Amino acid sequence: MRAREPDSTGSVTRNGARVAYEVFGTGERTVFFLPTWSIIHSRHWKTQVPYFARHFRVLTFDGVGNGASDRPLDPARYAEEEFAADALAVMDATSTERAVLVALSLGAVRSLILAGEHPERVTGVALIGPASPLPPSHPERTVHPFDQPLATTEGWAKYNRYYWLKNHRDFLEFFFSRVFTEPHSTKQIEDCVGWGLETTPEALVASHDAPFLDRSRFLELCHRVRCPVLVMHGDEDAIVPHARGAALARETRGRLVTLQGSGHAPHARDPVKVNLLLREFVEGGPGAPAVWTRGRRRGRRALYLSSPIGLGHAQRDVAVARELRRLVPGLQIDWLAQHPVTAVLELEGERVHPASAQLANESRHIESESAEHDLHCFQAWRRMDEILVANFMVFLDLVREEQYDLWIGDEAWEVDYYLHENPEQKRAAYAWLTDFVGWLPMADGGADEAFLTADYNAEMIEHIARYPRVRDRAVFVGNPEDIVPECFGPGLPEIRDWTEEHYAFSGYITGFQPGSLSDCERLREELGYRADERVCVVTVGGSGVGGHLLRRVAAAYPEARRRVPELRMILVAGPRIDPASLPSGDGLEVRAYVHNLYRHLAACDLAIVQGGLTTAMELTANQRPFLYFPLRHHFEQNIHVRHRLERYCAGRRMDFETATPEVIAAAIATELGRKVTYRPVETDGARRAATMVAALL
Repeated sequence: MRAREPDSTGSVTRNGARVAYEVFGTGERTVFFLPTWSIIHSRHWKTQVPYFARHFRVLTFDGVGNGASDRPLDPARYAEEEFAADALAVMDATSTERAVLVALSLGAVRSLILAGEHPERVTGVALIGPASPLPPSHPERTVHPFDQPLATTEGWAKYNRYYWLKNHRDFLEFFFSRVFTEPHSTKQIEDCVGWGLETTPEALVASHDAPFLDRSRFLELCHRVRCPVLVMHGDEDAIVPHARGAALARETRGRLVTLQGSGHAPHARDPVKVNLLLREFVEGGPGAPAVWTRGRRRGRRALYLSSPIGLGHAQRDVAVARELRRLVPGLQIDWLAQHPVTAVLELEGERVHPASAQLANESRHIESESAEHDLHCFQAWRRMDEILVANFMVFLDLVREEQYDLWIGDEAWEVDYYLHENPEQKRAAYAWLTDFVGWLPMADGGADEAFLTADYNAEMIEHIARYPRVRDRAVFVGNPEDIVPECFGPGLPEIRDWTEEHYAFSGYITGFQPGSLSDCERLREELGYRADERVCVVTVGGSGVGGHLLRRVAAAYPEARRRVPELRMILVAGPRIDPASLPSGDGLEVRAYVHNLYRHLAACDLAIVQGGLTTAMELTANQRPFLYFPLRHHFEQNIHVRHRLERYCAGRRMDFETATPEVIAAAIATELGRKVTYRPVETDGARRAATMVAALL
């Protein structure tokens, strides 16, 4: 799922080829992201477009040879003047009088053609890793001829016409491994290889055979440019030497920004830094902050970020917030949150910051990644990268404009990751909460998934080691024994040992006082449950992933009621499943979102849940029998949550794949009202967590 869809799309046909474009946002200024080499299309700007579209009008187009544009095989159609003419045609078609041009690599030549020949249409040019006819070159790139069959296929020998036609994918994998020389760039390489496979090797060969500007013509263009020029170049660029970018900055009288440790595509690998540099350039350089605050006494303020994946975080975070206010009288707490978390916060009377409306919805992305009771959680998270960048930029805009004394992130992964990538952006105390540590592979993921999860873990460990000051307090919502007895990966620490070294432990946070729900008869009466009926509550959390489980359990209801005639089953759709999409009937009812669902779970005779930690631990705390069905390929539910529930001797694990309606009905009949003796759950977790966080104020 994209972080932001285009507001409009279209195409122009010029010189026999269709060129597709997209328009995002509104505003007096237009930022025009130009195509690079046709090896990939305009989606490589995915971590820029959502951010800039909130502040400016944004224009992109797919260069011929890839994306939604045509793939001509005439090399002449790939000449740099042709791409510049396509860009001008797109500007005309979208009524764009003037724009700031942003380009990567080969896009630099097209930008300078436009700026030199049509200065009235260009207000600025920002170039990233610009490829040009200027010296020098990387010597290893010039060893092998492009147009001759080679005896070797090692290294840059893959940059060869015959090899492209024979093994397109292998060339792409090699090439993009050189584009991204930064460690832990697996997702960026994977993206680019995928986009590269959307064209053909024949089109790629045609693009390479296109006539290129000679040096004298290029220098003439550079000297004709009159608008501001920004050149950003990584000093570890293995495609275009940094010295070439420096030379281009001199020839255009532009500003050079050297990105130390960066490769050829820092806009993808270090998007926050590049976005901030680009915005400063588009706005004409550093200026006054959007909001200025006089240094006067004011109340203390906290910004709370609660993970939108499920509703459990919201319930426990509200409990922590209440305790924080008791410990710090007068503390103002704003929430940066998404639906469905906002549904809980609003009913609890909490203040949701208006900037929350600008967040891209993570729950919708997770739902789009799910199948029938199947969610490959790790891969879904990897594919959410552009959403995470977009949402971090919303957070960053907010905290740069408003002053907070404390940031609290409950599994706010984007904030934690990009703060460690950009530690200079930290300007308040920061507390991090989580109930699991360590990405773990599923058994059928094979060696590839084992490598990727270990790589993600290694990067996190490196972050903490390099910048321990970023997290002022890290709180594990649980106890040391709740941590899985696993390793982060080959050559990496044991998860429990590392977590005990870097976290404080709050014990579990239920979000309520289990003792207050001990009078079950009174609670059932309040909720409308009769003493002579057996109540089974079926709930699947706050996302829309659990619809298949609700329907499977509903299909089991007739047989379950035959076995237990007094059975009353309640399907809780939650805030993101349409109740009308679920079956109902005599004794089988459907409810939409139920606020304070834990009260119903405390009063039921049996619960059936998906396998998320919060709901399962609420049932454990209230000593209620339950069946839980972990989502297939959801490593947290199948490994982390399962380990914790087994430690508490809680619940009966079920397999959705083998649990037919008849099997579920039999399990319901067996478990209904069964006397359970789970390990007790602490009741002071919220107070303990709040005490740890309040110390930062």
